[in-house]
Amino acid sequence: MSKRLPLIAVFFFLCLNLCACAKVPDKYSADEQTLDTAPACGDTLVEATIADARTLVPILASDSASGQVCGLVYNGLLKYDKDLNLTGDLAQSWDVQDGGLVIVFHLRRNVKWHDGTAFTADDVDFTYRKLIDPSVRTPYSGDFERVKSLEVIDSFTLKITYKEPFSPGLSSWAMNIMPKHLLENEDLNSTAFARNPVGTGPFVFKKWKTQEMIELEANPDYFEGRPYIDRCIFRVIPDTATMFLELQNLGIDYMGLSPLQYVRQTDTPFFKKYYQKFRYQGFSFTYLGYNLSDPKFQDVRVRQAINYAVDKQEIIQGVLLGMGSECTGPFALRSWAYNTDVKPVEYDTQKALSLLAEAGWRLNKQGYLQKGAEVFEFTITMNQGNDERKHAAEIIQKRLQKIGMKVKIKVVEWSAFINEFINKRKFEAVLLGWSLSLDPDIYDIWHSSKTKEGEFNFIAYRNEEVDRLLEEGRREFGQEKRKRIYHRIHEIIYEEQPYMFLYNADSLPVINSRFKGIEVAPAGISHNFIKWYVPKTQQRYETH
Repeated sequence: MSKRLPLIAVFFFLCLNLCACAKVPDKYSADEQTLDTAPACGDTLVEATIADARTLVPILASDSASGQVCGLVYNGLLKYDKDLNLTGDLAQSWDVQDGGLVIVFHLRRNVKWHDGTAFTADDVDFTYRKLIDPSVRTPYSGDFERVKSLEVIDSFTLKITYKEPFSPGLSSWAMNIMPKHLLENEDLNSTAFARNPVGTGPFVFKKWKTQEMIELEANPDYFEGRPYIDRCIFRVIPDTATMFLELQNLGIDYMGLSPLQYVRQTDTPFFKKYYQKFRYQGFSFTYLGYNLSDPKFQDVRVRQAINYAVDKQEIIQGVLLGMGSECTGPFALRSWAYNTDVKPVEYDTQKALSLLAEAGWRLNKQGYLQKGAEVFEFTITMNQGNDERKHAAEIIQKRLQKIGMKVKIKVVEWSAFINEFINKRKFEAVLLGWSLSLDPDIYDIWHSSKTKEGEFNFIAYRNEEVDRLLEEGRREFGQEKRKRIYHRIHEIIYEEQPYMFLYNADSLPVINSRFKGIEVAPAGISHNFIKWYVPKTQQRYETH
């Protein structure tokens, strides 16, 4: 899932029925690769995704598949540049006044929605009203409930006043803005716009075939310049093995590799010729989360015991092949909010059994943990299409069986996983990951008020000190003071173990080598996506 960030059969040598004609070469000659390398418009990037999008209403899009598409269709007032600094997007400039209580945004002029209507401050005002509307099932309301007033000064000027100083205020306005003229009379929870979006972004929505693909095409009037790539296609392929076969057959251009694929399966002349690989530390972590409404997991000693009983290094070395790091808290390892003084506990089954005994769980004659008439058993629910997490779940299952816990694994298709299990709290434990905002504000994930359906505190975590610190962190602008606040939150959450923190995996994207202009930076590789291009001699798809 993404805080902003998540099925079909194999088609060999596929000619995608996407209003394009694919020219599949037997090879690219050296002459073709060197004679024409100038930026050129044209071609299509086909990206594989393990899940279909759920909605393209941006303030409802809480999954990574939806967020990826929304990120190309819409804009926020601000965005992060390649060096992770906030910069203008729909806002050309801004002024922070009264110690952070007031932000005045000066919007770009001559920006148009994809239907040709002019973008104005009224669209920002409309988006804000929907974000704080209790009838709209958005998980992002927390940041905007801090706003005291939003005043439209004129068509291109907004004045936002906060109830109190709010340090994530600026970054919160990276939220995608929606068109008032199309949505003001719509119920956002059920609108047909969710499948036919209109934005201001670099790509225009073209087509959506459920559980198959989403197609976008370049916006010729984009205010930062037309993207070089004509079209983006997100192909839904729920199985990573199938996805990799498509990569081998040039059916897709872009996917995230598993460590095994990165290290071994792509170390061949074919992949070295046709693809380029990247590796960098991600802004995310993977965890096992417990439903704290379940009596089994309400005793902190049980959760601590599970943490001692699972060898995280076994997962990192065996599943990630060392391409990741152990983590202990709710922040990305690269973040200044991450508390490096919180060290992971050692793998210790005897310590785990001792804690379980204190909590009343003892091994019976069959070797299972039992308290009264109850045997300790539970199911780990996870989404389909992520082999790394499945293998991690199997290691967790094996280790917990050694201390007498019966553990089952349930793998569910992504949309059902979110809608039927996560949102409705119908799980005992879930294996998931968070892609995190660059600002370390984690109010929406951990505050006890954020437990309604569709919100991010779906494990029902509640701690009064953490609530207070989360609120303090939002009022404080000084990084050193904020760091102390978030370091304390890190300590508390690791001690209480509402999640078992597993690892921070490296990002391992692979992209067809015909795509040029890719620039690796602290923000990753997609920050300059509109500047990616394919030289004319190497283009595969012709737009009809």
